[in-house]
Amino acid sequence: MKIHREGYVIILVAFLILSAIQVGNYFLYTYTELLWLYALLSFGALVMMYLVVQFFRIPKRECVFSENDIMCPADGKVVVIEEVEETEYFKDKRIQISIFMSPLNVHANYNPISGIIKYVKYHKGLFLVAWHPKSSTDNERSTFVTQHKNGQEVLFRQIAGAVARRICYYAKTYQNVSTGEEFGFIKFGSRIDLLLPIGTKIDIKIGDKVQAKLTKIGELKS
Repeated sequence: MKIHREGYVIILVAFLILSAIQVGNYFLYTYTELLWLYALLSFGALVMMYLVVQFFRIPKRECVFSENDIMCPADGKVVVIEEVEETEYFKDKRIQISIFMSPLNVHANYNPISGIIKYVKYHKGLFLVAWHPKSSTDNERSTFVTQHKNGQEVLFRQIAGAVARRICYYAKTYQNVSTGEEFGFIKFGSRIDLLLPIGTKIDIKIGDKVQAKLTKIGELKS
């Protein structure tokens, strides 16, 4: 396991702040001699440091998928599988799959298919809770469309939540990408939407806990 580069500064700042708190905690203990309070505050500082570090963890995973497979782009829980009208790019009906990422999930995001990135756009917006029905269209978000070599296109979207306040992405238009390559990172709780062609074979269901680079979402038609 390694730490994502987006976490270096935040982890350092958290360490300095929590260290200062712990120094104050020590002096408080020498003044009050309340061992239980010292132990409680020390434990709280350790837990907070652990949570910050684990949020930016990147576990080592082997990504093995077939040519037409759609790989899960993020860790989390499947909260939506439905047919919707996609209004930003396709402007037609698509199958929407939404994955909610809690603060305890790995937050790196990966390309669900191989192909050429045809569309990249960042949208400023609100910070509704990530499971809100309008978060897909009203929240801060970034949208990507990748064209598979068979001509089919898949749209995927990073969506900020009530806690997530920064979307990071590295994908560029006309870039060739491979399934499982990292394209971005969302800091703290958030959501990923996939918009798939009608008729796509879906291998997951609502409520499933999924993992990036390991879970197969479905399969594109040849």
